[in-house]
Amino acid sequence: MALPLPDVLKNGQQYMDSWPMQKQLFGLFPECRIIAATKFGFKVMPALAVMTVAIQLHFLGAEKLPQALTLGIFFLSLPVQGLIWLGLRSQKTLPPAMKSWYQEIYTKMQQQGCALEGLKSKPRFQELAMLLKTAFSELDKAFTKHLF
Repeated sequence: MALPLPDVLKNGQQYMDSWPMQKQLFGLFPECRIIAATKFGFKVMPALAVMTVAIQLHFLGAEKLPQALTLGIFFLSLPVQGLIWLGLRSQKTLPPAMKSWYQEIYTKMQQQGCALEGLKSKPRFQELAMLLKTAFSELDKAFTKHLF
């Protein structure tokens, strides 16, 4: 069953907030690049959209207003597309290889005495994000180097 768009956007925002932006993860997961691009887009795209519409109206005139607005809306939609991708990704079940890696990290963190939620039988990317965030915040750098 597909989630309604507001729920997907909310999940995307939560996933973006919970994903650890660590250099060790940039080569392993596209999330790091998508999150960086989405955050950049939220900062830059509104100004770019307004400038695009204003410049087109100035040089091409009011008769090109529909095209100018279409291009402005496109620029505004880019960071939203990032949130949608993140929201959908956060709810996907981990593939088998990644699931075993998730369980391995969970076990190692439990042995180190970390307080964790229960181990999920069908973990999603959101649970992986929370586990990795906990690993990077509570464990020392020597231990997290061995995870990757």
